[in-house]
Amino acid sequence: MQTVKAFLTAAKVESAKSPYDNIHIKILYPAQNTESDFTKNWGMLPVDTTKAPFPVVIFFNGFNCDAQQYQWLGVELAQTGLVVVMFNWVGESLPGLISFTPGFNIEKRKREFYGTAPTALALPAILATLEQLQTEGILASTLDLQNIILGGHSEGGRVAIENATPKFFPQVVASFAYGSHTGGATMLGYEPNTILPLSDNRPRLIIGGTCDGVIANSSHHFGLTTKDSITPVIRTFQEGITGGQDNSYLLILEGANHYSIADTVDSTLAAPFKDFPATQPQENFRLLLATTINLFIDAHVRHQPEALQKLEQFITEPNPLIKSFESK
Repeated sequence: MQTVKAFLTAAKVESAKSPYDNIHIKILYPAQNTESDFTKNWGMLPVDTTKAPFPVVIFFNGFNCDAQQYQWLGVELAQTGLVVVMFNWVGESLPGLISFTPGFNIEKRKREFYGTAPTALALPAILATLEQLQTEGILASTLDLQNIILGGHSEGGRVAIENATPKFFPQVVASFAYGSHTGGATMLGYEPNTILPLSDNRPRLIIGGTCDGVIANSSHHFGLTTKDSITPVIRTFQEGITGGQDNSYLLILEGANHYSIADTVDSTLAAPFKDFPATQPQENFRLLLATTINLFIDAHVRHQPEALQKLEQFITEPNPLIKSFESK
């Protein structure tokens, strides 16, 4: 099995105010086992360049979710030859609310501005950090910075899928999201029951769960006429994505709740009280999630023809964990 190691760095978000203007970044990479003195003393392993240059996945956490909760997925992705960036940003998610935040620009989410500018506040700083890492350090000259994938959970998933457009970030070529939708919040000026469009037709993978109580119990923020777990996710795929290129996918997991993608849930910070109980342990969904995301990236970023066939076969085979799957 591929060894995965990580190192830490930090970046400043110029648009944020001190002391909430720093993000702490963890970068996971495929590593090569050695017996060097440096390795023995510091635990740092050199990069395994077998599959370099590496496409890069940038993962956005959900509100008040520590990035550590998604490390299991980062390790799974890095084992296949990807570099995975995760970060923690303690900042003002909403006016007066300090939390772990995926970093979104609420002003640019408003009805009069949506689609005219990026909403991902941390992304420019992360991209600049990657450019620096490409020139110095253990990852120098190993990154494929023209093939960047955005992924995320909950609000972080929304940040990922709505910023994966060449109009803002031409190096971002695909995105995936779990437990996310693009409902227009009525407090931002949208008419009730609005689903916002996703610009461009970059490959997207949208995943939801039938027991997502956070989505169901947040319906009033968007004036949604339905108050269930999956309708906003399905509508995002059906109404928000143009389709027609066979590169966008919707996967609904049977029995998964809002936090089924997270390793553990910090009940002192996150909102598990709004969630419904999952009918399966989180580990039962791990293989399904990791395999689907990896095959999606292999098919539409690495352009491996066999991966597309494997993706269709893997998802369409009878599986009690899959409620529905569709593509367009």
